[in-house]
Amino acid sequence: MSSTKPRLQARYEESIREALKEQFSFANVHQIPRLEKITLNMGVGAAVADKKVLDMAFESMTQIAGQKPVLTLARKSIATFRLREGMPIGCMVTLRRQRMYEFLDRLISVVLPRVRDFRGINRNAFDGRGNYTLGLNEQLVFPELNPDKFVRPQGMNISIITSARTNDEGRALLEQFGMPFKQPKEKAGAA
Repeated sequence: MSSTKPRLQARYEESIREALKEQFSFANVHQIPRLEKITLNMGVGAAVADKKVLDMAFESMTQIAGQKPVLTLARKSIATFRLREGMPIGCMVTLRRQRMYEFLDRLISVVLPRVRDFRGINRNAFDGRGNYTLGLNEQLVFPELNPDKFVRPQGMNISIITSARTNDEGRALLEQFGMPFKQPKEKAGAA
């Protein structure tokens, strides 16, 4: 990895941290929210019938994340779906430090604008503790993937884990990074 800091990490250290400290009037610098990790998860239900589908998902996740994912295994057997306990049914990867900031930068500036009919992401998809989860219907919005090779559309979940204690702190952190949230709807009577 290179020794230079990713763009978003430098911005966080130079301006975002101070802006959040003023906005929420934190007394201690350790109270200021920060990114901890980003996890990418791809569930591949069709892998039960065709192992090649899982191999393609594994390869696409490797190209997207820049590191090798881990196979996720079925926890329970479900006869209706011909699923046995321990069968591989997906893959996931956890990004930290520089790779996390580089991925978030690509997500905000390149990937989300490529989503068809994109009008912003949901403001309320926080879990109550400042962590945000976003679902993508198709992995081909990532420019690293060759659309001729990965022809089967495959969705993925992206979870952004922060040290924020509330949703408002987590939302403020992601807004400072430039996350394109949908604008809140105006009241009908206020025109």
